[in-house]
Amino acid sequence: MKKIFAFVAFTAFFAINAQETANRFFYELSYKPKKDSAKVEKVMAVLDVTKNKSIYRDYTLVAQDSILKVQVEAMQKSGTFKDISKTMTMPKFTEKIYKFYPEMKVQFVDQISSGFTPVNIGYNEDLKFNWKIDSQKEKIGEYNAQKATTEYGGRKYTAWFTTDIPLQDGPYKFHGLPGLIVKISDDDNNYSWELKGNKKIPNFNEVTYIESVMPGGNGGKVQELSREKFTKMLSDYKKDPFASMRPMLTPQMMSMKMPGMDGTMGDYLKQQEKTTIEFYKSNDNPIEIPVEKPKK
Repeated sequence: MKKIFAFVAFTAFFAINAQETANRFFYELSYKPKKDSAKVEKVMAVLDVTKNKSIYRDYTLVAQDSILKVQVEAMQKSGTFKDISKTMTMPKFTEKIYKFYPEMKVQFVDQISSGFTPVNIGYNEDLKFNWKIDSQKEKIGEYNAQKATTEYGGRKYTAWFTTDIPLQDGPYKFHGLPGLIVKISDDDNNYSWELKGNKKIPNFNEVTYIESVMPGGNGGKVQELSREKFTKMLSDYKKDPFASMRPMLTPQMMSMKMPGMDGTMGDYLKQQEKTTIEFYKSNDNPIEIPVEKPKK
């Protein structure tokens, strides 16, 4: 019954043209954040499918959006600043992956800071997976699934797809099979995604409330770069996230008392810098293994 309902919901939403609607697929991601540790962490990710594209991302901030909206509006009404980062759960992954239909062009997007302004940077990838479809079939949750294998990003993957949902998409960048990917993992189980459910999202807006009210918010616009330049820019940001901001911070600014908080702006920024660096250091086992350039 769930399988039939999922298919009906999926096909029905494409017929609705009056407003933007999405079908949201929930994937449980199990991963090993450390190369030298067997410890596994879990996070919920979502694949939001609209008429023209899909968006894959960590669900953590999306799930808190309505709560954060209430907190921000309360601050605006009272005129008092509060550090809402203390009340929110931060995502484990900050990237978004767009797949544009029908060509399935992939765009990988992440965010850095330029001065005090957040900036979305991204690269485009014309990605064609070399899938090998196996005759083996298995029941994955409520779905009849079939096995397929491929290699990408330095890892070998086994996927299970279902033609019960005729959508050639899946979590992260994965796509191109004759049905939705309901489970996929690399051979060493560093990263594994499994479909846990789906629902229709009426009045869908891909930009969350928090993203829309951020200083310098640009409606989700992306600065497109070559992959090489994107990788370098993000790598530099991870090492020193406040590099572009630091020249603007005068001693007077750093000594200013933060409204509604204990301590100065300098104290607040130092804590934010420490948190950001620790966040990036918490995962040294990326989905895509970096290719080392040969030494000259």
